[in-house]
Amino acid sequence: MSFLTVLTLAVALAMDAFAVAVAAGIQLRTVSLVHTLRMAGTFGFFQFTMPVAGWFLGSGIAKLIQSYDHWIAFILLAFVGGRMLKEAWDKRGIPPESCSSTSDPTKGTSLLLLGIATSIDALAVGLSMALLGHPIWFPAAIIGIVCFSITACGLHLGRAVSSLSGNWASRANVIGGLVLIAIGLNILVEHGVLE
Repeated sequence: MSFLTVLTLAVALAMDAFAVAVAAGIQLRTVSLVHTLRMAGTFGFFQFTMPVAGWFLGSGIAKLIQSYDHWIAFILLAFVGGRMLKEAWDKRGIPPESCSSTSDPTKGTSLLLLGIATSIDALAVGLSMALLGHPIWFPAAIIGIVCFSITACGLHLGRAVSSLSGNWASRANVIGGLVLIAIGLNILVEHGVLE
């Protein structure tokens, strides 16, 4: 497998992570180096380990997971997105300047669930590479590094968008929650569930 092929695959796999990172940046409004390293590191780690896990699991177990992996991703994304929407609902009527997000999507359970949800497709990539007889370590490393970089960029892009206007900042949880749910629904559409 050529480097260009692996790089293209890595960018494609990182698109969900990018969208989630943009939503997180909008929600956070202020993105520190710690936020960046936590989210990009977690997403990059899962994007690296999932192909490796798929490669080692082989066709038996991975094929069982493959039949419902899209549902796992959707449920995890909808759960985190729903929590963000609930937080926004709880703060309705409060002036925007006094609304600060109480949840930090770059730590805790939210980060873990988002990391898993955005990297489940990489499990199938690892399985495919095993079936084709391709080695896994170099492609997995490229996938992880690309995801780390794209996630960091997305987080800072979201922060920049949120600083454009007070309306963005005051509705950050709504935007972020809807984006996560939309990504989950898109995963179901890509797997032919909602056709």
